[in-house]
Amino acid sequence: MSSSITLDGRSLSIADVIAVARRRASVAIAPAALAGLAASRQAVETALARGDTIYGVTTGFGKLAHVRIPADQLGRLQRNLVRSHASGVGDPLAVDAVRAMMLLRANVLLLGTSGVRPALPVLIATMLNRGIHPVVPSQGSVGASGDLAPLSHLALAMIGEGEDGAKLRAAGLQPVTLEAKEGLAFVNGTQAQTGLAALLVHDSWVLWRAAHAAAAMSLEAVRGTPAPFDPRIHEARPHPFQQRSAALLTRLLAGSAIRESHREHDPRVQDAYSLRCTPQILGAVGEAIAFAERLVTTELNAATDNPLVFGDEVLSGGNFHGQPIALALDVLGIALTTLAGLAERRLERVVNPDLSSGLPAFLSKNPGLESGFMSAQISAAALVADCRVLATPASVQSVPTEGNQEDVVPMGMSAAWKAERILANAARIVAIELLAGAQGLEFLKPLAPGRGVGRSYAALRREAPALEEDRPLSAEIERVAAGVRAGRFDPEDREP
Repeated sequence: MSSSITLDGRSLSIADVIAVARRRASVAIAPAALAGLAASRQAVETALARGDTIYGVTTGFGKLAHVRIPADQLGRLQRNLVRSHASGVGDPLAVDAVRAMMLLRANVLLLGTSGVRPALPVLIATMLNRGIHPVVPSQGSVGASGDLAPLSHLALAMIGEGEDGAKLRAAGLQPVTLEAKEGLAFVNGTQAQTGLAALLVHDSWVLWRAAHAAAAMSLEAVRGTPAPFDPRIHEARPHPFQQRSAALLTRLLAGSAIRESHREHDPRVQDAYSLRCTPQILGAVGEAIAFAERLVTTELNAATDNPLVFGDEVLSGGNFHGQPIALALDVLGIALTTLAGLAERRLERVVNPDLSSGLPAFLSKNPGLESGFMSAQISAAALVADCRVLATPASVQSVPTEGNQEDVVPMGMSAAWKAERILANAARIVAIELLAGAQGLEFLKPLAPGRGVGRSYAALRREAPALEEDRPLSAEIERVAAGVRAGRFDPEDREP
């Protein structure tokens, strides 16, 4: 992954966002992109000189758009916008989310449709490179005129106000003085929800791949069959991610001595759906993540403020509306809830002696005296229930704002918060399944699992030893869940 990212407004990728947000890759700006800002800024200046009425530039905002602003107050109007909209509440966004938001805002300003001076994206890039991140409250955006509150907290620091503005000055950076249109151009965009969405899409793929490692390990533990993963079955229903899922499971299970031990004379005709239908279910989850990825990737390089500058025209529109990202995040949350529920059902089959094909109750070496993984499965059930509650879509929860000017709002930040919590829950459930699956394999020794499952088992044992007797599992679950999210159980061995 690159240690330096060059912004041009048109080619930013999710991988670039991860590099800057989490790995502190440096940020540069393409000279041609900076040069292109001059024309759009001049268009704004020319329109002002003509005496044009421009929303949010020579007028008030929202329901106050009918109020004409005197020419000598245009800069003050922009500063007041930032001050008044820095009204977010709640816990602060994580640093990686703030860095993602900053990166995206700098990038889309370079499209040349916002009418801002080069000083704005240049200052954001400098702040990123110097590790200067404002505290941005996580709540307070409905995503309708973009993420007004989160972006206003960033803009407040950039104009040198508030505690973060003081930090900017202490670092030797000069705050910007906003001119006509620049405050609105800065805070009117979807970059907070889109930045979070980019992080979540990346993390969802990491989790999706780890879920296959857990599924294959559970299948081995209960001595299931890989026959349903035969490529001919999935060619007959050619959903791309279903095929990819089946192929991945097949690779994980290849070379299994456990499978060979029960290939003949097994009275079971076929496995339960939670085992047999894993490619169909995880394949559909993959399709949903890919859908979200497509929408988010488009939004990374999209002009989402208002009004926009095209040549010598300044046009009002609605690109700030966050419905595409809100829907993408809701779909992502539903998909990850499906993944979580599937993992919990496989876990139940591993720990339940009535379903596990010979494993001891709750994977304990001394059932009754010891409870083994009994409570771990209960934790997984609680997490699934939490996911299902959170999977209720936010994007249909419109509450009109701005004096009913914003009469349909998408709630994209709420969708992002829900998806983030669902993903964290799902990672813990997959971690519990991995721990239980590995414990199940202990009872099948000396038979060896498939080569891919063996690698997952070895990775798991580096995080947690086998359960010889009852012990607290909370810390191990959290440690393995962190490993899941860090890509340590990625069967495709990709960089997380």
